[in-house]
Amino acid sequence: GSDDIIAGNVSKYIVLPAGYYGQPKKGHLIFDACFESGNLGRVHHVTEFEYDLFIRPDTCNPRFRVWFNFTVENVKESQ
Repeated sequence: GSDDIIAGNVSKYIVLPAGYYGQPKKGHLIFDACFESGNLGRVHHVTEFEYDLFIRPDTCNPRFRVWFNFTVENVKESQ
C-alpha cells in the first residue's frame, strides 16, 4: 500500500505506462532524487499527464513531509 516504508530515493527512474515495452520515448518522464536533500521515494504512472509521487519523510522528523526535492527529465512539449 501507499503506507509502505520508502527506504531510498529514486535514481534516474524512467516511468513507463502499464503494458509498454521498449525504449523510452519523449514524454516518458525520468525522475531523479539521488542527491543531497532529494526525497522522492517512489513514482507511479497514472495517465500521460498524471503521476502519483511518494515523498520520503524528513530524516530528522519522520512525521512530516512538508517539502520535496527532485528533478524531472525527458518531457515533451505541452506536457
